[in-house]
Amino acid sequence: MLNCVYRLVEPRTIEPVTLEVPLGGDRIVVRPTHLSICHADQRYYQGKRPPEVLESKLPMALIHEGVGTVVHDFGGEYAPGTSVVMIPNAPAEDDPFIAENYLRTSTFGGSTADGFMQELVVLPPSRVLPLPDGIDMRVAAFTELVSVSVHAAARFDGLAHGRRNTIGIWGDGNLGFIQSLVMRSLFPESRIVVIGRNDYKLADFTFVDDARRTTDDLSDLVIDHAFECCGGDGSVSAIEQIIGTIQPEGTVSLLGVSENPVPINTRMVLEKGLRLFGSSRSGCRDFARTLELYENNPDVVEYLESLIGVVRCVSSVADIAKAFEEDMRKPMGKTIMEWDM
Repeated sequence: MLNCVYRLVEPRTIEPVTLEVPLGGDRIVVRPTHLSICHADQRYYQGKRPPEVLESKLPMALIHEGVGTVVHDFGGEYAPGTSVVMIPNAPAEDDPFIAENYLRTSTFGGSTADGFMQELVVLPPSRVLPLPDGIDMRVAAFTELVSVSVHAAARFDGLAHGRRNTIGIWGDGNLGFIQSLVMRSLFPESRIVVIGRNDYKLADFTFVDDARRTTDDLSDLVIDHAFECCGGDGSVSAIEQIIGTIQPEGTVSLLGVSENPVPINTRMVLEKGLRLFGSSRSGCRDFARTLELYENNPDVVEYLESLIGVVRCVSSVADIAKAFEEDMRKPMGKTIMEWDM
């Protein structure tokens, strides 16, 4: 089968290339319908990764958040037209101790393999899951990002001690919003406090118990466990504030991505006996849990609708560029491409 793949060849330059894709076996052919732009995609698009990284990875099709409809399932499980979420993580092996998203042999669409900016995407059945009936496809488009938060919550549940009276989440961006929402839904008995920098963003966190600014006096705040969802330069101050605020023997989940090393006050980490752990990407199990969360908690999808920012119909390479340029200028929310390529 001939397939058109839209690859980033250099920063801000996307070119179509036609590739021969083998079919047969148990493969599933999916036509993307809605794709969501992530900060990681923007770092590649704008050339904000180190030059050696760009040289080693480009040309490459971007986007790892997306949904589509089944065109053909050679295994016969999905009927044509079935709406599915596509899973970008592709493991090459099973490990009894290491999850698929941490195996060094796994590939990941839009990072170590072509992402979903393609006319058609051919996937094994383990990389496709059916979407709930009637779900807003614009929300479903960024299910991958929600699954990362669900994954982090599951890791927290397995690592954190049982006192979970108050959970603090640092970061008022998309990830902080989603992580707060996931924790509110999965740990309803806990008090959820979000700490951010912008009043206009914090105003959208209507489902949490308290919202504070990082510049507020936090001396009265007692946090049992914390999530760092800032990334970039914001990670430094967030982690410093978390370590100063959190109770002894608490857990700190690190989710923010930073290009540069982040200094950590290890003296206080030792003194308080803190447990720091990282969470990155997600696997098929996390996607399944996320879809279950959608079905069991319809209000979660309703809250996620507030993150829908720019929605652009894309039918040309010029439209792709416009979507990425618009995404750069938005203060909050997700940019969704209605994919018609």
